[in-house]
Amino acid sequence: MRVDSLLSLGDLRQRVGTGGGTDTPDDHGIQSWLAATLRYARDREYTGWDYGDGMDNRVREALPVDSKWVNIGFQELVKRCPVNVRPLLGVRQRRNYQGAALFAMANRTMADLTGDEMYAREARALADWLVENQIEGYSGYCAGYPHPIQHLDGRGDPGEPDIINTSFGAKALLRAAADDERYAAVVADADRFVVEDLQFQPPDSGRGAVIDYHTKHPQDYYTINAGAMGARLLLDLYAYFGNREYRQRAEALLDHIAALQTDCGGWMYRDPPEASHLSMDTHHNGFVVEGFQRHREVTDTDRYAETVDDALAFVRRDLIEPDGAPNFDEAASYPRDIHASTQLALVFTYAGDLERARRALQWVFENLAAGDGRFYYRKERYFTRRVTLMRWCQAWMSFAMSEYLAAEAR
Repeated sequence: MRVDSLLSLGDLRQRVGTGGGTDTPDDHGIQSWLAATLRYARDREYTGWDYGDGMDNRVREALPVDSKWVNIGFQELVKRCPVNVRPLLGVRQRRNYQGAALFAMANRTMADLTGDEMYAREARALADWLVENQIEGYSGYCAGYPHPIQHLDGRGDPGEPDIINTSFGAKALLRAAADDERYAAVVADADRFVVEDLQFQPPDSGRGAVIDYHTKHPQDYYTINAGAMGARLLLDLYAYFGNREYRQRAEALLDHIAALQTDCGGWMYRDPPEASHLSMDTHHNGFVVEGFQRHREVTDTDRYAETVDDALAFVRRDLIEPDGAPNFDEAASYPRDIHASTQLALVFTYAGDLERARRALQWVFENLAAGDGRFYYRKERYFTRRVTLMRWCQAWMSFAMSEYLAAEAR
């Protein structure tokens, strides 16, 4: 399928209207794709399967043993099987916190683009849900996944927060605060979660300024993209509240991450690199670049100009093909993952390179679209994994399209 050339904002408002898209959302440009994608999620109350939900199934729970390796086996089976075995195993469909945050922001942008109050109501309802489902009992505002996750070095359970969900939840609630300041009050103490519960360590700690990914994170390695998302959270708080401590801590984190940039311009997943099987994969590198881009936007300074320039050169050279196809990392083309595409679209949107951002979205429309606003999550070399994941596919595509359209409208 091909996507028509992007229409003017006025034309898009006329042609999309309040119907939430058409059965063939490519007919009227990217905004119609966004309308159909949001409709798909809205009809299902933003609830579905997710990338790492393989442990959350009735078959595993019926077994008489609780083993790390059994848990990993279920997770990897669900992730890697060419067909969707989730219904067979009884994997539960849930509303994901990060996904709800992305949907809230996409709906808010769609309300601005179309003037349709329905999208504004959805954005408010999702923001309220984020408030109601934050995790209590920690030093400040925080959030986490709704399902258990088995790691090689430990297990994460619902009710245990992490920086990624917290960062996106705070971002969504701070945007919602443009309509109602009470949302900002909810996340005003999120910095305490970063500093105290994620054990922010200052530059003179001997490790550089770092934070933990989650509250059970081992101390013998550092997850670099988690630090970048922590910096972005602090910059979002700084942009809203103006507290310079937030900016100073964010810059301490980013200074250390800048020092970890490789000669080619990208970042390994962890420091030290051998602590992970991942190298410089696309969507995690996108998270890192986004942290530096947010600093430039919030502070209007070029403190990290060389870092960003080198990173964008790396992304253009090694992580995206001329037709917009996402590479998995700096060395491997496949699997081509929808989350890599959405992160490329966001990085290029924030860089002002709307042509490349559009190309990244275009590749998804042509290769992973399932119809009626639904997307598949991954294209392997010889087949496509025809599974739709509510956060990984639908929420990320909604957010990437909405950010692109907002930038184009500006």
